[in-house]
Amino acid sequence: MTNDAQPVIVGGGITGLLLALHLKRFGLPVVVFDRGPDPRRGESVAGRSINLALAARGRAALSAAGLDALIMAQTTAMFGRMLHAPSGEQRFQRYSADGQSAIYSIERHGLTVTLVDACVAAGVDLRFDSRCVGVSPAERTVHVETPAGTVNVNYDPLIGADGAGSIVRRDTAFAASFGATEELLDHGYKELSIPATAYGWFRLDPHALHIWPRSAHMLIALPNRTGDFTATLFLANDAQPGFNALTSDADVNAFFASHYPNAGALIPALVNEFSRNPIGVMGTVRCERWHIDGDVVLIGDAAHAIVPFHGQGMNAALEDCRVFAALLNKIGPDWAQLFATFEHERRRHTDAIATMALENYAEMRDTVRDAAFHLRKAVAFALEQALPDRFVTQYALVMFRDDIGYADAQQRGAIQDRLLHELCADAETLDDIDMDGAITAAKARLAPL
Repeated sequence: MTNDAQPVIVGGGITGLLLALHLKRFGLPVVVFDRGPDPRRGESVAGRSINLALAARGRAALSAAGLDALIMAQTTAMFGRMLHAPSGEQRFQRYSADGQSAIYSIERHGLTVTLVDACVAAGVDLRFDSRCVGVSPAERTVHVETPAGTVNVNYDPLIGADGAGSIVRRDTAFAASFGATEELLDHGYKELSIPATAYGWFRLDPHALHIWPRSAHMLIALPNRTGDFTATLFLANDAQPGFNALTSDADVNAFFASHYPNAGALIPALVNEFSRNPIGVMGTVRCERWHIDGDVVLIGDAAHAIVPFHGQGMNAALEDCRVFAALLNKIGPDWAQLFATFEHERRRHTDAIATMALENYAEMRDTVRDAAFHLRKAVAFALEQALPDRFVTQYALVMFRDDIGYADAQQRGAIQDRLLHELCADAETLDDIDMDGAITAAKARLAPL
């Protein structure tokens, strides 16, 4: 089968669907191929990123598509981290100085279905159970395996939105041009469930992202609207302790009893879920190029997959779509110019968040246990309240300021981090800090935002 050339998107996940909606609303015919089944037919597969953290950048992108209200109705607000010590003691750490800023837990399946419905209403041609198996650049044709057989579809252009393991990026016809590196983390993850009470209520505070930091590994839990939590264990693949060492029910029970006794007690199906759910792979993808002239472009995780420890993988991909749509409205479908401009505007920012995401893993599983870290956080909040137009923590710039690019947040954050370490070097409590001097120093080093 062939067809007249049109924009073809490989990948019908969150990124591909939102981009398809923008293309269709611009007036372009677009077809989306996805290897998975239509998500409206059932729930997502257990053990694979059931819920996600939606922050300001993602919200801005969804708002630009007119979907913010529909999707926010599916979320649960989290206003900070709840840190769980081995003793069982809990300590809440708010995300912002005023305690009002939040990130939002949302179930992947519900978000995806909302985007599918929006695409169908707009007239997007969605084809599920359709796996890309190759590309013929000379003929500008993508080969798609469907239940009815393999079809050949002409593209103009081809957009790879098919995730970290992108077939488009890895296809032998394009691999050398994209120059991708894939750096796998030596840690994996496994998802578990904390069910609601018999009355349908949460067993933990529903307005916090719960973290059990244990230096070399950690457990987190995000709330779902149904009263349960999705818990995720992050652990080395090959270490002591590591996934490779947890080979029996007794091993799993002993590991949780030693490191996460209070959390383990909240997971009644711990052994069964641990055995059944797969170990997820995490890594960072960087590409030397995101596009090949006006023929092919990568977007989202296909171009710049990151580890999940800053909650920005989805948000960065959604922001890609917003930037791409704005350029389409400005430049029009001059694909060569649009793709080049898109890569130029986005790549330094996605490189920055890739680095910050790796750094945040160390913070979440280890640094948050340090008293010095909490002192620096207290000083940062005091400066944020005193100088709201100058001092905003790097975390807040990333999560809550969609008007500040990732690279700019990284650069400003580095300046602020050095300042905080200097201010707190000889201090034990907030009372030991010369706040007047701290404010003067912050004004000298930080231009107004």
